[in-house]
Amino acid sequence: RADLAIVGGGYTGLWTALRIRELAPEMRVVVLEADLCGSGASGRNGGQVHSWFAEIGHIGAVVGAEEARALCAASVDAITELEQLQKQGTIDMDLRLDGWLWTASSIAQEGAWESALAMSEAAGVDRFRPLTVEEIERRTGSSASYAGIVEPNAGTVQPAKLAIGLRDLALSRGVIIHERSPVIDIAAGPTCTLRTARGTLQAEKVVLAANAWLSGLPELRRHLYVVASQIIATAEVPETLDRIGWRDGASICDSQRQVLYYQRTPRGRVVFGRGSGNVAFRGDFGAKFNRSPDRGRDNLRELHRVYPALRGVPVEYDWAGPIDCVPEHVPVFDHLRHHPNIFFGMGFNGTGIAQTAVGGRILASLALERKDRWSESGLVGLARRKTMPPEPFRYLGARVVRSAIRRRNDAEIRNERPSALIRFLSRLAPGAGE
Repeated sequence: RADLAIVGGGYTGLWTALRIRELAPEMRVVVLEADLCGSGASGRNGGQVHSWFAEIGHIGAVVGAEEARALCAASVDAITELEQLQKQGTIDMDLRLDGWLWTASSIAQEGAWESALAMSEAAGVDRFRPLTVEEIERRTGSSASYAGIVEPNAGTVQPAKLAIGLRDLALSRGVIIHERSPVIDIAAGPTCTLRTARGTLQAEKVVLAANAWLSGLPELRRHLYVVASQIIATAEVPETLDRIGWRDGASICDSQRQVLYYQRTPRGRVVFGRGSGNVAFRGDFGAKFNRSPDRGRDNLRELHRVYPALRGVPVEYDWAGPIDCVPEHVPVFDHLRHHPNIFFGMGFNGTGIAQTAVGGRILASLALERKDRWSESGLVGLARRKTMPPEPFRYLGARVVRSAIRRRNDAEIRNERPSALIRFLSRLAPGAGE
């Protein structure tokens, strides 16, 4: 038995457990994780830490300008919290706050950050500063990007170490965690019964923090689509990276629609990720969402474009992972329509290392029935959110749009103008603009 059960042992579930123990230390909190904590997106992402200010426009469209500023500020506080956890020796996550570089490597990408920059400045926040072409080359060791901005108080972590650290911290604070315990069924009611292969758990309240796996619920799948992200990691080549001038721990992104994101690890690997655009039919993803059949071929091509000096350096690891996305590109929290004691949080859209710490506060307040800024956030409320087209139109449309985006990216990176049809189709992607 438990007072509260959490389904999912990733960042969202673990932060929620920690927040609940802070607010109600008498509560018996049990986490059920299907594999090992962090085995989903939390442990296999690109390790980029930055605030929500890059998404302030998307957030403002959902919650309004005033709360958007507050939520972005809360994500800055979350970065500070991560920094303190490392400084105190509580979690060894390889956090390096050397900055987050948001760059352009083609004419079409130039100025992608202007709206976020202007809105941050209008909010009275000096969060970003412009980069010169010389500074970008010095910071990244590459001449591929030539314009951009930097968020100085941002950087990188080793994501799996953060997940393991949050797990150990939760255990030390009295949270009970059962790994390799996938939830097969939830019998809802005033007391919910969660069934696993090896036992059952009864709890008065349940929090669903299962990332892309929430697509298994039809009520949520209407608002959720699952895409794959592909990541490769090279062999350790610190001398080569030093030679080309890439020495710090900044996280780096470009501004193409299938965004590139990459970092140099402390030991001298290059972790190089890219949104593949693969969409799961009916949200039902299989083995190819864990490892793509092409083994990161597109990533390798882009790695060699950005870093020609790394041709010949072997790729030692490649993996993929499903990401929970919503059309607004802003997470949503609520309880299930007919079950006021079953809560959920979803839709971090691949940006979650600092943001899930904020999401944990929202879910904790909802589950504890507190009336505060978190439970009354504009991020709460599924009914107000957009829905996705039904299947098979969703999947077939996504395939067409994905192909258009890939063609547009390839043309624009060569500073060529894609056809009008390709531009039109690529704009049909959720959250896409011109």
